[in-house]
Amino acid sequence: MPGKLVVCPTPIGNLEDITLRTRRALHEADVIACEDTRRTGLLLERIEIEPHRLVSYHEGNEAERARELAQAIERGDNVALVSDAGMPAISDPGYRLIRACIDRDLDLEVLPGPSSILTALVASGLPTHRFRFYGFLPRRTGELERVLQSTETLIAFESPRRLPESLGALAQLAPDRPAAVCRELTKLHEEIARGTLGELSRRFRDEARGEIVVVIGPAAERGTADIGFATDALRGLIRAGAKPRAAASVVSALTGVPANDLYRGITGRDMRQ
Repeated sequence: MPGKLVVCPTPIGNLEDITLRTRRALHEADVIACEDTRRTGLLLERIEIEPHRLVSYHEGNEAERARELAQAIERGDNVALVSDAGMPAISDPGYRLIRACIDRDLDLEVLPGPSSILTALVASGLPTHRFRFYGFLPRRTGELERVLQSTETLIAFESPRRLPESLGALAQLAPDRPAAVCRELTKLHEEIARGTLGELSRRFRDEARGEIVVVIGPAAERGTADIGFATDALRGLIRAGAKPRAAASVVSALTGVPANDLYRGITGRDMRQ
């Protein structure tokens, strides 16, 4: 009889967040596939589970190891999949193995558990009824503009080194947009900083420490009234001396109306020309 794959979220900081189901799955597994065998070995030791057969499963060997593990499941092994922290396959290895099991019609069980994405969303105090996860924030200004046009709450990872630069770029586009920087979630030095992008940019001028999730409030819903308001605002900025392209980008970030539509409506030309 074939075995099964159990996807096991692990704590993102506080070991007390491990669930009873995850602990049981790790205890019963024939094989535990993990990013770092040393880190997972330490986790097993701390939650008092006897060492298992640990198999490395990381970005460098994911394709080959996914086939090997799927074949082991076909032979009857029960495999537990973990990442270094949180839910496997979310900005971590796991997708290829999950897909391999589905393609082979093998039993698959995904356990609920710790997630920095949902923890940050709820802690931010921003709207939760519609949200989008972006992985890591884009670097180019044009791509950031498109991100900020979303009418959903945005969630993204950011590195400590890049945080000041990313917040600075976001603040230039939408300084008054509400946001939150969630740092070291569930850990001893957890910090939830809430404010506008402009305020957060000033607060995090220097490199931060730890794991960071950025949450950004949604743009206004698009509509006829929004376009009219945005166009009037753009004309006002231009009359005040602002350059049309830069002003269109700022108004777009604040209202959600595409910058190119605004610019073309005012000048009759395409911004991308």
